[in-house]
Amino acid sequence: MANPALTPTSAPPAASALTEYQWEVQPLAEQLVLEAVEEVVSRSEFAATLKRRMRDETGTRLLDWVDHLVVPDAGGLREQLRNAGFTGRFAAGAGECFVNEDGIFPVILPTHDDTARLAIKVESIVDFLNAWQTVGAEPFATGAVVEGDPLSPLRRCRVSAGNDAEVWLVERHGHRGFDVRPITPEHSAAVLRHQEAFRRRRRNFADDAEGFTHANELVEAAITDLGVDRACELFFAAEREYWQRRNRAAQVQKARQDRLGLGWANHDHHTYRSSREHFAPLIGLFEKLGFHCRERFYAGREAGWGAQVLEQPNAGVIIFADVDLSPEEVLGDFSHQGLAPRKELGTVGLWCALHGEAFLEAGMHHLECQFDFQALEHQLESEAGLKVMKPFTNFPHLRQAFTEGEVWPVRPERIERLLSAGRITADQAKQFREKGALGSHLENLERNQGFKGFNQTGISEIIARTDPRAQHTQRA
Repeated sequence: MANPALTPTSAPPAASALTEYQWEVQPLAEQLVLEAVEEVVSRSEFAATLKRRMRDETGTRLLDWVDHLVVPDAGGLREQLRNAGFTGRFAAGAGECFVNEDGIFPVILPTHDDTARLAIKVESIVDFLNAWQTVGAEPFATGAVVEGDPLSPLRRCRVSAGNDAEVWLVERHGHRGFDVRPITPEHSAAVLRHQEAFRRRRRNFADDAEGFTHANELVEAAITDLGVDRACELFFAAEREYWQRRNRAAQVQKARQDRLGLGWANHDHHTYRSSREHFAPLIGLFEKLGFHCRERFYAGREAGWGAQVLEQPNAGVIIFADVDLSPEEVLGDFSHQGLAPRKELGTVGLWCALHGEAFLEAGMHHLECQFDFQALEHQLESEAGLKVMKPFTNFPHLRQAFTEGEVWPVRPERIERLLSAGRITADQAKQFREKGALGSHLENLERNQGFKGFNQTGISEIIARTDPRAQHTQRA
C-alpha cells in the first residue's frame, strides 16, 4: 500500500473512508530483520539467554522487543532494504536510517564497522539492570554506563559486547531520534509534576462532560510545559497503570515481564470503549496529544459498532476506539462530526452505561501486547490459572485472543437508570446487581510478517461475545 501520511489530515471522501488503509504482509522485510536479529543472537551469549528467558518466563519473543538494529553495511545491504520496502530517512543522532512504514519493524541503521548491534526497548533501563543484577549477570555485576540523565527523552545503555556483537537497552519518552539530549532541572521537575497529575487524574464526575474538560486542562498544561510527544507518553503510562489495577491478568503478566525488567514496552494498542455522545470529544482529545486518524472499521449492519484506529508515531502509541454505530453513519466522518445518543444500546454503549466511559471511570477495555501466542496462553493458565478465550483471529500473520474477562460490580444507580429508561430488562438488571458485568481484558496478540492491521470480522465476533447481556447465558 502507499505509505499513509503521518500527520493529521482532513477526513477522506466517503467512498474511500473504509479502504484508505489496506495493510499487507511484508515477508521480505521480516526475513531481513530476523536474519539481523539472529546474527547477534548467534554471536552473543547474553542475547541468546535473553531470547530464551523472554520466551520461557514472559511468553514473549525477542523480535517484538527490538527498538532498532545496527547492521554492517556490506553485501548490498541498502539495496536489500529498499527491495524489502524500507526507505532511507535522516534521524537525529544516527544519520541515515531505514524504516518500513507499511509494517511493524524496527529501524535499521547501516554501519561501516563490523559490529552488529541489537537494541531492546524497555520502559526503564534501571529496572532492567536491577532485575538482571540479582542473578549476577555479566556485565551488571560490575556496572553498566547509562547514557542520558534520568527523565531524559532518550536513555541507552550497552549491556553486552564481544565477538563483533553488542546488546543495548533503549528507554524512550516520546522521542524517536537517536540523540541523547540533556535535560534541565526545571524540565525534570515539570515531567514529575505532570506525571503525577495524570496518575491522579479525577475520573468520576456527575457529568462526564466535566471529566473531559478536566482531562483537557491537564493535557494542555502538560503540552505547554513538555511538548506534545512527552505529554502523550506520560498520559498513556498513567492509563496503563489505571487499567492494570483493575485486571488480574494484567497484574500477573506485568509482574512476569518486570522480573526481566521489561515493563509494558511490548504494548501494541490501547482499546477504549466510548458512548456515542462522547466519541467526538474523545477523538479530539487524542488528536490534541498528537494522534492522527488511521483506518476505521465497520463490520456490517448486524454488528452495530464501529471503530477508529489512531496512531501517535513519536510516542509509539496506537489506539483502537470503539463506539456503537449504524450503517448510515459509517461513511460519514463519525470521529469528528459527533454522534447523537440513542435509546438502543449495543455492546459498546451498554458497557459504558454499566461501568462508565473507558476514558474516565472505567479505564481501558483492554491493552493488547505482542506475545508468543501459544507460549503466553500456556504459561498464564499453568502458572496463574488464567484462561485465554477462543481466538477471534487465527491467521498465520495475525493471532488474537482475550483473557477471560474481569467481572466488575456495577453501581446500583447505573442499573436503575438503565432499567428506568427501558434499556435493559428486569432480568438483566437482576443479573447485573447480583453477578456484576464483564469489565476488562488483557489481549494476547502475535503479529508475523510485519502485519500492521486488524481482523475486522474477528473483532466483530469478539465484540458480540463480550456483550454483558450475553455473559451469563454463555456460562449457563
